[in-house]
Amino acid sequence: MKIDKKDPAIKAQRNTNMIHKSGLITLVFFIAISIKIPAQESKVAVPRITNEKSWTLVILPDPQSYVKFERNQGIFDIMTAWIAENIDPLKIEMVLCTGDLVEQNNILKGDSINGNQSSINQWRAINRSIARLDYRARYILAAGNHDFGYKNIENRHTQYDKYITVDRNPLNEKMLREYYKNQQGMPTLANALFEWVDPAGVPYLFLNLEFAPRDEALSWALQAINQSKYKDHRVVILTHSYMNAKNERIESENYPIDNGNYGQAIWNKLIKPSQNIVMVIAGHIGNPDDPKGHIAFKQDKRADGGTVTQMVFNAQALGGGWHGNGGDGWLRYLEFMPDGLTVKVKTFSPFFFISPSTQHLAWRTSAYDAFEFKLK
Repeated sequence: MKIDKKDPAIKAQRNTNMIHKSGLITLVFFIAISIKIPAQESKVAVPRITNEKSWTLVILPDPQSYVKFERNQGIFDIMTAWIAENIDPLKIEMVLCTGDLVEQNNILKGDSINGNQSSINQWRAINRSIARLDYRARYILAAGNHDFGYKNIENRHTQYDKYITVDRNPLNEKMLREYYKNQQGMPTLANALFEWVDPAGVPYLFLNLEFAPRDEALSWALQAINQSKYKDHRVVILTHSYMNAKNERIESENYPIDNGNYGQAIWNKLIKPSQNIVMVIAGHIGNPDDPKGHIAFKQDKRADGGTVTQMVFNAQALGGGWHGNGGDGWLRYLEFMPDGLTVKVKTFSPFFFISPSTQHLAWRTSAYDAFEFKLK
């Protein structure tokens, strides 16, 4: 039988069916949005401290390969921005940078092979990145071999003192206790002593030493830390060159400077005869795309029997070698536990962590990258 679609009864039934169908769709929609579907959680760990009474020290490795190419400068910005964002969550109390802040201290133009930035633009890039920490975090920056001379410490002239001044960050200025002069006879933060007391009341001295420190700089340093008012302090040395990737203190390097002391000489003249140096942090070394070629770690006894922990951490030739991305954004943070002895080490990349597509790469978990040690 042929149905008359114009029949009023038929039309009414069709409208009723449509209303029922529409109502069903609406009901299904409201049921769907009322059900709380669990958000997909990332399987990648978020950086955090393991004890709320701990405090954290961050190590920034040599930035030179970040700043020599304009394309890489943003990666170092990410690293310092991450530090600034995590000062409170991670209780970051100190940031130490291992030096080689630039690739060339005083070139007029990049050659587009070993960087495309002039030295002035490299120093400006460091200035911009570190400025994120001013007024917010304590930091100390070592002066490396590339921070002197023309390209690589042909002499000891540096622009370090133009940009790394104590007045730029009141938190640094408050810590500064003593300083020594550069080769030109002028005061410099490349040789400086900073005092700070940790949350548990343990007093620390952070001693910054120029690249291959001169004999007179080492003599000043030993005299400074041996003062009776510092006899109960823990001294941490920050310098650029100290050990190689075989965990050996460096005996000598082929640079055209006189009166320079490298790792073993620093140990013999300053660290071993001291009574309160507990740690040395350095950078400098690297092997293209080989994490183990950028690090070193060992503990040795001073003359008085005290233990000195010596750590090298760098990353500048990771992420594509010497002309790659500058180091894949790797940094280290050290959690100093409330027992006053245990230090937990983590190696992390904020650069990888900011994107869900690369978060799985953000942690280095090998035994030489994630470990703990004791300060004795």
